[in-house]
Amino acid sequence: MSGTSPAVGDTAVPPAVPQRHTLAEDIAGILTGVVLASLGLYLLRSVSAVTGGTAGLSLLLHYASGWSFSVLYVAVNLPFFALAVSVKGWQFTLRSLVAVVAVSLLSAVQPNLLGTLEPQTWYVIVLGNLVVGVGLLVLFRHRASLGGFGILALILQERLGWRAGYVQMALDVAVVASAFLVVAPSLVLWSALGAVVLNLVLALNHKPGRYLGF
Repeated sequence: MSGTSPAVGDTAVPPAVPQRHTLAEDIAGILTGVVLASLGLYLLRSVSAVTGGTAGLSLLLHYASGWSFSVLYVAVNLPFFALAVSVKGWQFTLRSLVAVVAVSLLSAVQPNLLGTLEPQTWYVIVLGNLVVGVGLLVLFRHRASLGGFGILALILQERLGWRAGYVQMALDVAVVASAFLVVAPSLVLWSALGAVVLNLVLALNHKPGRYLGF
């Protein structure tokens, strides 16, 4: 008997074929990620906290200068989009640019939509980072990002196999540490914990080869 014949009872399982999201699914996914990310950033701003990435850098500049967070967030991300065009292509870059601009606009109107919050600071910081992390995860899975460190993290994951969450966590340390110059030390410590939570969401859920609906 040939050694290639399957044993009795064996069932051949064909390899999974990756299926791309439809355009409608991508639109819904990017919209979901944008709303979640803007909500998380609103929660952080409500207690003058920070996070990692270009969002955290934009928050720091906002607190230090009083300039509009929405404007700063777009401006800080612009250099990273030049990198994205050359490495990730126009489709990814345009999706990410749309996501960043949409988050900036929604962040400006969230206070009017949700009103003033009086929450527990530590809870809002952790929750805000958790919500931003889930928003980023949704965007990643629909071939988009929130620019900045996220673009660099995705590039290193694809080129070198480094997990995007761990790469971004390392970059975020510098941003959160810089917050000692702008906000209260207690807020920086809680913000550091929040940044860890955000990046663990990505590290545990966004692994190469695990998600087929790319």
